[in-house]
Amino acid sequence: MHNEGLGSWPARRARKTPRRTALIHQDLAVSYAELHARTTRLAHALRAAGVRHGDRVAYLGPNHPSFLETLFAAGLLGAIFVPLNTRLAAPEIAYQLADSGAKALLYAPTCGALVEGLDVANRFTVGDAAYEELLAAASEEPVDVPVPLDDIAVIMYTSGTTGRPKGAMLTHGNLTWNAVNVLIDHDLTADEVALVSAPLFHTAGLNMLTLPVLLKGGTCVIVPAFDPGGTFDLIKRHRITFMFGVPAMFDQIARHPQWPGADLSSLRILTCGGSPVPTSLIAAYQERGLAFLQGYGLTEAAPGTLFLDAEHAVTKAGSAGVPHFFSDVRVVKPDLTPVDPGETGEVVVCGPHVMSGYWGLPEETRAVLADGWLHTGDAARVDQDGYVTIVDRVKDMIISGGENIYPAEVENALLTHPDIVECAVIGVPDETWGEVGRAVVVCREGAALRAEEVLASLSGRLARYKIPKTVVVADSLPRTASGKLLKGDVRRRYGSS
Repeated sequence: MHNEGLGSWPARRARKTPRRTALIHQDLAVSYAELHARTTRLAHALRAAGVRHGDRVAYLGPNHPSFLETLFAAGLLGAIFVPLNTRLAAPEIAYQLADSGAKALLYAPTCGALVEGLDVANRFTVGDAAYEELLAAASEEPVDVPVPLDDIAVIMYTSGTTGRPKGAMLTHGNLTWNAVNVLIDHDLTADEVALVSAPLFHTAGLNMLTLPVLLKGGTCVIVPAFDPGGTFDLIKRHRITFMFGVPAMFDQIARHPQWPGADLSSLRILTCGGSPVPTSLIAAYQERGLAFLQGYGLTEAAPGTLFLDAEHAVTKAGSAGVPHFFSDVRVVKPDLTPVDPGETGEVVVCGPHVMSGYWGLPEETRAVLADGWLHTGDAARVDQDGYVTIVDRVKDMIISGGENIYPAEVENALLTHPDIVECAVIGVPDETWGEVGRAVVVCREGAALRAEEVLASLSGRLARYKIPKTVVVADSLPRTASGKLLKGDVRRRYGSS
């Protein structure tokens, strides 16, 4: 048995295209041969620190080549990679490290303050002189650990509806099949040059963009953060062919002063996800001869599930498309029979890209993977041609600038405020982010709440993007006779500006 997993990709690429450029970061270009060598050395360094098959290796930092080196090095050892969201607050990071039982943490020097009080046996800084010394001192001997495709490759935390994030266990097979789906449905070529400005710790930036391009032998231009003005320079300098972004990113590009005169002739594929793309934005890009490829996915499905190709981008605008090649999607009634065209039902997914379950949560896993289908909790309609339109989120999730916000988590944090007796968090439209959170709170009798003070109380406890932008004080919240909160009524009453 040999390594069939992601960890073997740099070696397989170095065998085929050693001199081609795999990664570009600032002025540094890394060839596939160098990526292979560096990944192997890091695997030896991690092994020397006691990391073995099945151990968890966490990474915290902005986009950087060392993120991918760590992912592949963990894969060489059969260890499990745990990417952490740099936007989280220290207590949220501590929870994910403890929950995953991480044996090692690699972190960017800029995240030093966040990791100060964290309890991890082995910690390494990346992207600095110490990291280069660590690699230089390590062996380049091949690492020979058997890693089958059904081994877990990554634990990716996805905000929980219950308030605690859950770790989706994605196998090497899940990520490989997802990448194959992207290769087939996006028509990727070996000379693809992808701009990776969406965060790698998110499933889309990593699995819908970076891994498929590296599998195909293309080049990934890695930038630490998205910047609209800088994006034009990067497209021109590197002749970028492929980009992924959430609608808010593409909107900022189209509103930028450089937009009318920018040279965008190299761009071939623009993929967009996270939330539906407004028709006005589609039109702005069409005027430049550019079409959006939209899709629908979720972390639990590694994530590609539905995809709308360029050919139907306009005729089926607003739809998330049809299932990826190796994916099966149904929209079903509560008894799991398919809905009729135009009728609303729940999206369920089956395929080799669907996760093996949630880390350490057997009951939640059984519930969400019932009858061999992944139950997404998202509601959709299907038209006569089989194109699926997502209509609502059964789970009340708010998507703000591509980040998922689960109201339950924010509500739990608000309820620790001594003067708040009830609260509901809803999404309200926002020009920049698509939508942002609004807290509707009922205060303790005799207390007076100030919005600034309520929001300040969440600072440092929740990631900034999760903190609502506005607070409304209400006398009471609408509930059913059994006391269940009526979120729809809250939205209707308090959701307008």
